[in-house]
Amino acid sequence: MALLEAREAGLYCTLGDFHIDPALPVERALITHAHSDHARPGSRAYLTAGPGEALLRTRIGDDAAIQSEPYGKPLRIREVSVSFHPAGHILGSSQIRIEHGGEIWVVSGDYKLAPDPTCVPFEPVRCHTFVTESTFGLPIFRWSDAAQTMAEIHQWWGANRQAGRASVLFAYPVGKAQRILSALDAAAGPLVFHEPVERVNAIYRAQGIPLPLPTAQTNAPGGNADFSEALILAAPAAQGSRWLRRFGDASTAFASGWMRIRGPRRRRSLDRGFVLSDHADWPALLQAIDHSGAETVWVTHGYIAPLVRWLRERGKQAVPVEVVLPADSEAPGPLEPEARPE
Repeated sequence: MALLEAREAGLYCTLGDFHIDPALPVERALITHAHSDHARPGSRAYLTAGPGEALLRTRIGDDAAIQSEPYGKPLRIREVSVSFHPAGHILGSSQIRIEHGGEIWVVSGDYKLAPDPTCVPFEPVRCHTFVTESTFGLPIFRWSDAAQTMAEIHQWWGANRQAGRASVLFAYPVGKAQRILSALDAAAGPLVFHEPVERVNAIYRAQGIPLPLPTAQTNAPGGNADFSEALILAAPAAQGSRWLRRFGDASTAFASGWMRIRGPRRRRSLDRGFVLSDHADWPALLQAIDHSGAETVWVTHGYIAPLVRWLRERGKQAVPVEVVLPADSEAPGPLEPEARPE
């Protein structure tokens, strides 16, 4: 029995009369996490996991009708039972489990299996049908250990300090920046945080997640502050901005899974690219699918066709599910917008 169907607004559960991460305003939206391609304003009512409520309110507005539930707590919505389970993507990110008459479906949202001290680890949930993302659904995408990547970031920062150059590290401001800060040696030099990054940092700190505070100010009297030893953590949208020019001679880098391939780094004219993603890489996608025990896998969001083909060749019932985003889906909101944040 199909508990979900793909509609214009996104995935829809008829028996529960709700959408999951709808691309258009709907009556009731269940939200896996607060990134802009999953959480959009305009719906009448929202339901999300408790740890993600503060981020969601910042994303869509304090006046929105938002209900939150703890991880793992079953909730009856019309004819189905629904519960949220950790996805390990960012703070409050969830998989959504739907059950009716013994049939269980799980919508993964975005997820990663790698350890991350800023959010609850991914929880495998057994089901009959697993709806998986495929942002990095190609065998070329394989991540190194995050500790190794952080060591590379520290080495780059150290070399820039010795050369008297500021270090500008671009990272998505919701989730990725906080993951970097949680592993950063804050004593290594002055820290400057782009305002959208620090705004989200405050939400994480309010939930008990320790993150360093900025130690250098960008509004020093006379504008004579020295940033030659500083690490500036900024949202990608800051690249080329007037705000960034105040730091003078600077080396630029981007922390992203897309740095695994050359094109994105070249197009952004970066000095360095650090491969660090908040999505599952190819082996982790396959592991999550296997651990779900699902006989049927719906594949969406990313490299859909290659993953579907790989699964079918190995006997899985794999279904491609295209979710068409509205033309204005990346319009700026209260949080810094991300174009398929990772």
